[in-house]
Amino acid sequence: MSDQNDKLKQLKTSSMDRRLSIAKASLLAGTRWAASSATTIFSSEAEKEKKRKKAMKEQADYLVSEIGKLKGSIVKIGQMMALYGEHFLPEEITQALNTLNNQTVALAWPAIKHQLEQQLGAKLHDLTIDREPLGTASLAQVHRATRNSDGLEIVLKIQYPGVADAIDSDMSLFKNMLKLTRMVPQTREFDQWFDEVREMMHREVNYKIEAATTRRFAERLKDDPRYIVPQIVDEYCTDQVLCMTFERGVPINSPVMLSLPQERRNQLGEASLEIAVREIFEWGEMQTDPNFGNYLVRLGDGAETHDQIVLLDFGAIRQFDEHLLKVARNLIKAGYDHNIDEMVRAMTGYEFFDSIPQSIKPDMAKVFLLATEAFSSIMNNPELPEGVMDANQRYDWKKSQLHSRVMQRASKSMASRYFSVPPKEFMFISRKFIGAYTFMTVIDAKTNVRKMVANFL
Repeated sequence: MSDQNDKLKQLKTSSMDRRLSIAKASLLAGTRWAASSATTIFSSEAEKEKKRKKAMKEQADYLVSEIGKLKGSIVKIGQMMALYGEHFLPEEITQALNTLNNQTVALAWPAIKHQLEQQLGAKLHDLTIDREPLGTASLAQVHRATRNSDGLEIVLKIQYPGVADAIDSDMSLFKNMLKLTRMVPQTREFDQWFDEVREMMHREVNYKIEAATTRRFAERLKDDPRYIVPQIVDEYCTDQVLCMTFERGVPINSPVMLSLPQERRNQLGEASLEIAVREIFEWGEMQTDPNFGNYLVRLGDGAETHDQIVLLDFGAIRQFDEHLLKVARNLIKAGYDHNIDEMVRAMTGYEFFDSIPQSIKPDMAKVFLLATEAFSSIMNNPELPEGVMDANQRYDWKKSQLHSRVMQRASKSMASRYFSVPPKEFMFISRKFIGAYTFMTVIDAKTNVRKMVANFL
């Protein structure tokens, strides 16, 4: 936890202050970028490319350091661009933006207390609140508290003052920053993704939506002992404060996870992936943020008390229409059957697929068959690497190195240019599954995905 002296005393929420800060940084970065480009005019092509990458990295790092000083929604915009921007931003910029996840300095207690007084009024006296946050992010920070009347342990997710009102202006600032630097091509796909990020930002600061979604998922999972969803405590919820029960657990990447017996890790892996499968096949809405900070594991005793996954954050829920879900289900079914002709037939009825020449689809289908390898079987998939799936159809995620193999296959595919900016809906779904895959790789789980999916086919 940061020392109190390292905490921010207040946010720079004035649009004029933020605009000036970003404008100055953008112009300086743009000038440096133009100057570095001019110095390579007589260099060889290889030398030009080397210098171009070096200059872009330096300017991207500089811009990101300036963004990090502002906190608030512009930092969250940068983090979202890092998560999804690999398809339309240069690699040097996404790498720099990824460092924003390490720049979440806490807001000092006096400023947080003032926000709580504004939001909760006299109800604040009902609570004893820890001054040190449990966690900090770009839009809010979380404090643990106890209700004095009955000792109920709760957490308060406290939105930073002014961040919701600053979203649209910060989006414009970020977009203008990229334009001024001239480091990013301005394309229709870029604009579409930018609009999508804007919508996601507005949903994420709407705590009424998050509270309703949390209740919805809690209701769906209430009879399944493998999951814990915090209960919303309405009494202390406002537009900028979300209150829920405090739930104990250990992080997914905690060393204690790997000390668990293999079977317990397998069961946790299956529970993790089953959520993603049910979101597509049953519920039609998905938690699209694969951040490990959104999950904990409450460890059992290995006998009578089972391990449980604690689902913490429902701020990044995305709903999908039935038409899209049908396409996604057909793709998964083709992967289950490991049938290239079926996969080609599944790639239709959606604008992204309908725009692809029919002659290219078989090559793209091969990429999709590889991506759905875990859904296939030893009997129908002769291309399964040796030892990746056992006789019980359990898939070894760590050994498979599936994500890197898919990326390599996609880059060599004749359809690679169609992967450059995939439709945002498929990007969200793939991110969710990548998150689930990573979950299982980190805990070294071996899971029977095929049996799970069979229930819905």
